[in-house]
Amino acid sequence: MFRSFLFLFIYFVTCHAQRTFEVDHVNNVFLKDGQPFQYVAGSFHYFRAHPDTWQDKLSKMRAGGLNAVDIYVQWSLHNPKDGQYNFTGIADVERFIQLATQEDLYIILRPGPYICAEIDNGGLPYWLATKYPNIRVRTNDPDYLREVSIWYNELMPRFTKYLYGNGGNIIMVQVENEYGAYKYCDEEYKNFLRDLTLNFTSDKALLFTTDRPIDNELRCGYTKDVFATVDFGIANEKEVEYNFQRLREVQPTGPLVNSEFYTGWLTHWQEPNARRGAAELAATLRIMLSEPYKANVNFYMFFGGTNYGFWAGANDWGIGKYMADITSYDYDAPLSEPGDLTPKFYILRSVIGDYLQLPPVPLSDPSKKKKYESINVSAVDSLLSSTGRANLGSTPIVGSDRLLTFEELDQFSGFVLYETNLPKVFSRDPANLIVEKLRDRALVYIENRFVGALSRENDIKSLPISKGNAGKKVQILVENQGRINFQENFDLKGILGNVTIQTYFEPYYEELSDWTITGYPFEDYNQIEALLKSDTVYELPKSKNGFLYDGPVIFQGTLNIPTKEELADTWWNYKNWGKGSLFVNNINLGRYWSVGPQMTLYIAKEFLKEGDNSFVILELQRAPSDLKVDFSNEADYNED
Repeated sequence: MFRSFLFLFIYFVTCHAQRTFEVDHVNNVFLKDGQPFQYVAGSFHYFRAHPDTWQDKLSKMRAGGLNAVDIYVQWSLHNPKDGQYNFTGIADVERFIQLATQEDLYIILRPGPYICAEIDNGGLPYWLATKYPNIRVRTNDPDYLREVSIWYNELMPRFTKYLYGNGGNIIMVQVENEYGAYKYCDEEYKNFLRDLTLNFTSDKALLFTTDRPIDNELRCGYTKDVFATVDFGIANEKEVEYNFQRLREVQPTGPLVNSEFYTGWLTHWQEPNARRGAAELAATLRIMLSEPYKANVNFYMFFGGTNYGFWAGANDWGIGKYMADITSYDYDAPLSEPGDLTPKFYILRSVIGDYLQLPPVPLSDPSKKKKYESINVSAVDSLLSSTGRANLGSTPIVGSDRLLTFEELDQFSGFVLYETNLPKVFSRDPANLIVEKLRDRALVYIENRFVGALSRENDIKSLPISKGNAGKKVQILVENQGRINFQENFDLKGILGNVTIQTYFEPYYEELSDWTITGYPFEDYNQIEALLKSDTVYELPKSKNGFLYDGPVIFQGTLNIPTKEELADTWWNYKNWGKGSLFVNNINLGRYWSVGPQMTLYIAKEFLKEGDNSFVILELQRAPSDLKVDFSNEADYNED
């Protein structure tokens, strides 16, 4: 028995001693357990898919020829409030890693702490700015370094047993993310994050960075003793050579890696849906996988998914024009938003099969889809009513001399209502009301009656107020449409400047003060539930065009699905509605907006159940006269 135990002990130690993942700088390849290794991976964000669908999508990725999956870790999801942590349900990243391992996929872990990913604030928690109003994220700011250390001490030990050197499938761990684009080039910060990450990974996984081959970004993002990679999309042979040559300028040897080979692109509201051609992608992929590059490639994205709740971010591309991301993160990826195999999937799989052995994994059928019969909803209450405020709003701050931001109110998203009285005398008719530094969109009311909309995105910051409204209460309901996720230090929300009104001749403007401030975070569904169960009697005011002149309204309806066999993926076709959010069975499935290009909201069957399904709509602007909710069996991006 002792000899058997000794044999098993020696076998265990020997096997684990051989588990190494490292760089061969002589032959320019990765070595896995001492043998040359090339990976073709795909990005899949666990927080953009229902957990019950994870394994199916991972299996499809493996069937597509991939041998690795690339995952971001969203700090703000797991640490939504200071000192609070969540690793359950859609945040159960350990379960995701276990499922990926079961599907014979290696794992490229990208813990950030900043990830971009078109997620609100790039994944950085909003409360950092609440706790430290002057924080400089992604720098050597002591407050930021302290919070990153606290977060990593909570997060990283969860991955120890999954590191390749410890018997798991995590082969690589990223340090920061496209840091060169941030332009700080903070060596102290980069070295701090490298050492902090290394403290948890040791030599059990390879540390790496990722940067764009633009300007000085690769040099700025390069971190000493950390393996460098590059990212780029469709390119011809000369462009591929150029991009990899830029990488060679900072790292002369080692395997070549494109860590984000873009299969599609992100899309903003009020612009055409982004697409990328499959043939062009396949041609670029073949160039990278062939001699002389024999590169390692990660498709970004291989499965895109959905920006649930208020998680969708925004961009300004450094040009000062704010653009909010749509709720769908389909990304024109090889796996569609429901997880179906697209023509792009098959074309890319064919190319991969010429370089890597395709696994004996069957290709699955598309998900079941259904266009359910329309349902009717009824108006429950207005946000501006006394009962709406009592159930959905925070305790009002009365008599504030400043316009407090979302962050100062310790509020992640949703809405903030700013109210005060207009001057009693106007010398101009109409007088010009100006809201400076609006973040991001505002509906303006006088005594609960709509008078106009303001928009950061469309650069509309003023509107006329008639003289007859002098002395009345003005109400500015500000919506957070998503924090900028790229190249921004911290995109604060609310009204960051002053609110003034022209009460006399040019250029005299009077600053409004003595504000009452109420938050509507919509973070706790129990608040909505309390409103639905209250004895509120609300009659929706009629209007010719369905516009909600008396304020945003909560609507409620029920979709009955008689049997489990009738459960299917579906889409809400909201073209007759205006702008807002949809809650299905207590879950916020995301924002909708009829300006497009996204005209349908995806509802995975896993969010539905046999029997009655609760549909709650927060509509800000316009409701159809018949108050119907229509469904579709396919997505609509207004591309006809």
